[in-house]
Amino acid sequence: MGRQLISTDRAPRSALWSQGVRVGDHVHVAGMTGVDPATGALAGPTIQEQTRRAVLNCLAVLDAAGAGYDDIVEVGVLLADPADFEGLNEEYARAFPDRPPTRYVARLGVELPGVLVSLRMTAITS
Repeated sequence: MGRQLISTDRAPRSALWSQGVRVGDHVHVAGMTGVDPATGALAGPTIQEQTRRAVLNCLAVLDAAGAGYDDIVEVGVLLADPADFEGLNEEYARAFPDRPPTRYVARLGVELPGVLVSLRMTAITS
C-alpha cells in the first residue's frame, strides 16, 4: 500500500511539508493554521477567526483527498495561548455541531507571529 501525497491550492502549502497524505483508507492532514491561502495572511486576529479558517483549510485538503466531513475521526488542536481555549471551543462547536470526532488540545510549541492555533485532522474513508 503506497503513500499518496495530497495537494490543493485551497489550503496553505510549503515545500517543507505535505498538506496531506493518504495511505489506503486513512487521510492525514498536516497542521493547518488560520492563514487564508488566497491572501497568505491570517484570517484575523481572534481565535475564532483563525480556528474557522484552519478548519476550512483542513477540509479543503480532505476534499482533495476524496474525504469529507463525516470521515473525520480525530482533530488535533495546538493553541499558542491556553487562555484561548474558551474561544476555540466556541468556534469548534460551530464546525462540529453534532457527532464530533475525537479531539486533543495541547500547547503550540513554536511561536509564530500572530498565529493562535494550528489544527490537524485524520479521516478514514470506506
